Amino acid sequence: MESKNIFSGPIKIYALGGLGEVGKNTYCVESDNDLIILDAGVKFPEDDLVGVDYVIPNYSHLKDNQSKIRALFITHGHEDHIGAIPFLVKIVKIPIIYAPRLAAALIKQKLAEQKIKEKVTIIEYDADSVITAGEFKVSFIRVTHSIPDSFGICVDTREGRIVNTGDFKIDLTPVGPEMEIHKMSKIGLEGVDLLLADSTNAEKEGWTPSEKNVLDSINEIFDKATGRLIISTFSSNLNRIQQIIDCALKHNRKTVILGRSMINTVDIALKFGYIKVPTSMIREVETMGDLKDYETLILCTGSQGEPMAALSRIANGTFKGLRIMPGDTVVFSSSPIPGNGASIQRVVNQLTRAGADVITNSVFVDIHSSGHPSRQELRMNLKLYQPKYFMPAHGEYHMLKLHGDIAKTMGIPSENIFILGNGDTLLLKNHKVTDGERIPAEDVFIDGYDINGVSTAVIRDRKILQEDGMVGVLLVIDSKKNELVCDPKVFTVGFVSYGDYQDHLTRHASSQVRDALEELFVSKKVTFNDIKNTTRSVVSKYYFRKTQRSPMIIPLVMNRNS
Repeated sequence: MESKNIFSGPIKIYALGGLGEVGKNTYCVESDNDLIILDAGVKFPEDDLVGVDYVIPNYSHLKDNQSKIRALFITHGHEDHIGAIPFLVKIVKIPIIYAPRLAAALIKQKLAEQKIKEKVTIIEYDADSVITAGEFKVSFIRVTHSIPDSFGICVDTREGRIVNTGDFKIDLTPVGPEMEIHKMSKIGLEGVDLLLADSTNAEKEGWTPSEKNVLDSINEIFDKATGRLIISTFSSNLNRIQQIIDCALKHNRKTVILGRSMINTVDIALKFGYIKVPTSMIREVETMGDLKDYETLILCTGSQGEPMAALSRIANGTFKGLRIMPGDTVVFSSSPIPGNGASIQRVVNQLTRAGADVITNSVFVDIHSSGHPSRQELRMNLKLYQPKYFMPAHGEYHMLKLHGDIAKTMGIPSENIFILGNGDTLLLKNHKVTDGERIPAEDVFIDGYDINGVSTAVIRDRKILQEDGMVGVLLVIDSKKNELVCDPKVFTVGFVSYGDYQDHLTRHASSQVRDALEELFVSKKVTFNDIKNTTRSVVSKYYFRKTQRSPMIIPLVMNRNS
């Protein structure tokens, strides 16, 4: 046994997602014989990813090392940590998923909704669990976050100890169970070789406000609202939802819950006791007309401006049975995720035009408290764990860099701090960490539930169609005579629609294609590819010269044999 350890390779640590981005957190610990995965998150696309529903990691490395995978461990139930599980289990056989109670329930619901046929074993863990997965021993640290049952993960290996904080904030007056600071300190005193830590709020100095601070602002909004009150927040922020429901009880308002994810999550939370609410105060949207405006609270999804979420549909008038009326108060009880600002502002403008009083998070109204640590909490986290080596995780590049700078001020040598990207590998050997090789970790774009993903070429084509439109050119040729049967027919989609000017452009484009092809036919016997390439070149140059735009050019060639 000892000789095996002497000649065995180092432990590899790498991220397939979560570095250089906010979302799709997926971290792996791998030895010669065993591999465990920490989280399997999804990232929601920004506006420029046309037609893309989800962004997930490339799982090719996991597929190639299928026989080594022992388990998937989940830190908590947010989408950027569990959302990719339905795609992962279709591609890779996961023997067991270990998850905290609430996350386990959310995962089961998600797999059932997407009709996953693959058999998935899910086992719940708690703060006292210790799990052996291959050669790894895994234990858990309860942390404070914006969703109950959130944990950090400690992985003990033959070469050293690795800790992943998961998402957390150090809230000394939490809504819910206390953070296990004593356990963090104990693990730190025993020795942490490599720490991976949440970097989302690394640019914010001080402490993240306690969730209890939000309660006063919510109460004040309830006091002032004279009409219907519509509050949008993350469906997974159960502590916030409980606070809102408590305020509704205090102000004698009945609650209408809208949005599929909000309804499903609240149902699970009620079942397991994470939310407590009298059944008499929950109303269906169909019976909302029986309530006076000042008796009504609508709790819904859509705080990030998602086009299909309940709040967006209410704002644009497409939600059946519910329209914004003057006197309504709409509250965005969340902060924008990077990239969602424009979508949120669009919904805010629609709501305001319809007559609503819209309240968003600001220095004047504290209606959201982040679930992530600010700089003082990051310092305290580093002080408690005292890692020899440090890898900032969960954040865009500037967040990771700032977190690394904080670690330097806490006494960690710069050569022991690793600012990595997805696919970069660290090697842990005899309690020392060094750089390793890269593995594939590019984004995979999901359209619907097709696990094959959408290629970057398709994404590029969609962007061209969105921005510059399309020009089609119908060509009828006689391949035996090597000539055009009739003039090319040019038509545009989503490009130019200026009446006579459009006709002018299409006539001239047709004429130029005809002249170029006739010259081509004279010079040689041509192939279909020659015809298409010439057409693309001529039309592309002509339209760019006339409009300074580069539409997608699609030649359609029909052959009429003499």
